[in-house]
Amino acid sequence: EKIKKAKMPEDIEGKARKEAKKLAQMAQFNPEAGYIRNYLEWLVSLPWAVKSQNNLDIKTAEKILDEDHYGLKKAKERIVEYLAVHKLAGKMKGPILCFAGPPGVGKTSIGKSIARSLGRKFVRVSLGGIRDEAEIRGHRRTYVGALPGRIIQGIKDAGTRNPVFMLDEIDKVGTDFRGDPSSALLEALDPEQNNQFSDHYLEVSFDLSDVMFVTTANVLDTIPPALRDRLEVINFAGYTHDEKFKIAREFLLKKQIENHGLTLDKIEITDNAVRFIIEHYTREAGVRSLERQISAILRKAAKLIAEGRVKKLKVSAKDVTKHLGPIKISSTILEEKDEIGMSTGLAWTEAGGDILFIEVALMPGKGQLILTGQLGDV
Repeated sequence: EKIKKAKMPEDIEGKARKEAKKLAQMAQFNPEAGYIRNYLEWLVSLPWAVKSQNNLDIKTAEKILDEDHYGLKKAKERIVEYLAVHKLAGKMKGPILCFAGPPGVGKTSIGKSIARSLGRKFVRVSLGGIRDEAEIRGHRRTYVGALPGRIIQGIKDAGTRNPVFMLDEIDKVGTDFRGDPSSALLEALDPEQNNQFSDHYLEVSFDLSDVMFVTTANVLDTIPPALRDRLEVINFAGYTHDEKFKIAREFLLKKQIENHGLTLDKIEITDNAVRFIIEHYTREAGVRSLERQISAILRKAAKLIAEGRVKKLKVSAKDVTKHLGPIKISSTILEEKDEIGMSTGLAWTEAGGDILFIEVALMPGKGQLILTGQLGDV
């Protein structure tokens, strides 16, 4: 009955019925019986014919993406385009996007809102530190405790054959004597081949062409060239001060005030205070450290309110140093007049641009100029 209900493709159903027949003829004490039973349970529980309805309303999708994230125009545009094509063409092979950028800029969390905007299920598998190829492709059925790989497990958990599937930290997959997991990903992440994805455990092919794969990476250099070739890379740059301010105002403050058991009538952090924190206490591309600094202030406020010392706390730019200690990052001073023996340079860092003052120093020696470090073409 379960095999019939699963609505598998014909050839796979034939295999399942054959295995079921084998199981029926076996004595229940036969150790093989357990293996076959497990295998059949995996086969019938996979969503061979279950699909979640796509939400093809482009306006709604745009609204949801904007609700969850500020900025990130490139990524949002790409998702809306995918929706538009899907709406016109009816079927489109799931694209394989790769969000690359520094930590804390919202790569993983935008995966969740993609799923929400498409009205699909969301599955996330973290590949950080996976060294065993069987984690992706599964083990052969003959081993004790054999299981399908993470991809098939994720599809089963989602319960539909078209989820948004996030492979987190694809740049941190290790290679080892147990095989190379990134090579096992090549088939799953190729829209031309993945309609016949074969898992060692299932021994039959599963169609992954409806799955929307989203991968994330901090650096692209460690991804093998063959794998990088299959990914459509969308670069996430860091946020500017203004963007960070907007994110703090619209997202972080609300979230953290709720987390700390406070309400808006008990605490008020002025706009100037938020800008002061961004400029003098954080240096990063994302907003994680900013969130930590905000929650540090809220903890102090929670303590004062819980002790009954104040009814309402107002934090202005002047009070920030009182709560967070002395300024950690001072901004670069503008040169008033030209100095002899000193020139100004600009540097690129993940946390935004920087001004460098390069000074001349007299040294004894032959007068050779040695350049060190990674100097690009300038």
